[in-house]
Amino acid sequence: MNRYLPADVPAEQEATFLDNFKKATGDSGRLMLFAGDQKVEHLNNDFYGQDIPLEDNDPEHLFKIASEASIGVFATQFGLISRYARDYNTIPYLVKLNAKTNLIPYEKKDPYSQLWLEVEDVVQFKKNSGLDILGVGYTLYLGSEHEHAMLREAARVVHEAHMNGLIAVLWIYPKGNFVADQHDGHLIAGAAGVGAALGADFVKLKVPYVNDAFDVKGLQEVTTAAGRSGILCEGGDKTDETAFLQELHTQIHEGKSRGNGTGRNIHQRPLKEAIRMANMIHAITVENMTVTEAQEKYAQ
Repeated sequence: MNRYLPADVPAEQEATFLDNFKKATGDSGRLMLFAGDQKVEHLNNDFYGQDIPLEDNDPEHLFKIASEASIGVFATQFGLISRYARDYNTIPYLVKLNAKTNLIPYEKKDPYSQLWLEVEDVVQFKKNSGLDILGVGYTLYLGSEHEHAMLREAARVVHEAHMNGLIAVLWIYPKGNFVADQHDGHLIAGAAGVGAALGADFVKLKVPYVNDAFDVKGLQEVTTAAGRSGILCEGGDKTDETAFLQELHTQIHEGKSRGNGTGRNIHQRPLKEAIRMANMIHAITVENMTVTEAQEKYAQ
């Protein structure tokens, strides 16, 4: 029995699903997700400003990185893929099906990120374009007054993805007026359990912190609560290379996460450096290297 094969994948799509899962994870069961969905989520704050290279302001920077680095999937919006994919048709893509901006503060209004497109639109796009689209993704906000609508949409996205042999990744973030601490490990474990209940193959979550320090025990609660759904830890703000890689290694080997979703710590660097960072993240996540081994393999 393949423990990564959901039962809602029909028999005629089992080989396709397993092939997509194998491609995305390098047959490791772990996913290195290069996150490129912030053009909507964070507007231009992540792409232009102090200590951010000017080339990052151009969306093509993301595609150059994804096409030259070792990654599991490049996750971004349908429209952005459609604008660049003719020139970057070898990238393994994961299509984000919803997004919202950060203009309205959470304390002013509970978030709602509505579905933009249907899974069937992605399936048709994949067929027409011949692109290597391995899966779809959806973000939902637990604790929002609109969670009921997002939960229904997420459930449909996961099931319809599986029906078409695609992997499904959920971004699940507790946010809204009733959420006191979005980095609370026990709360994040609850979000992980929701991801499992929705049938997600992977769930991208906040990292548990206690007094601003990474909480390994808290992450262990999270990964256990997720069951057979793999946990991807959010990359967060750009930080020191070695510190980031060491925490990533600890998340996997002590916290038992099954990958990461990293954006800013990759793309907020000049192209050569960004490719190197992505390669090291992939080496630790998928190739099971230590931090030292990854840095030595990709020495500058």
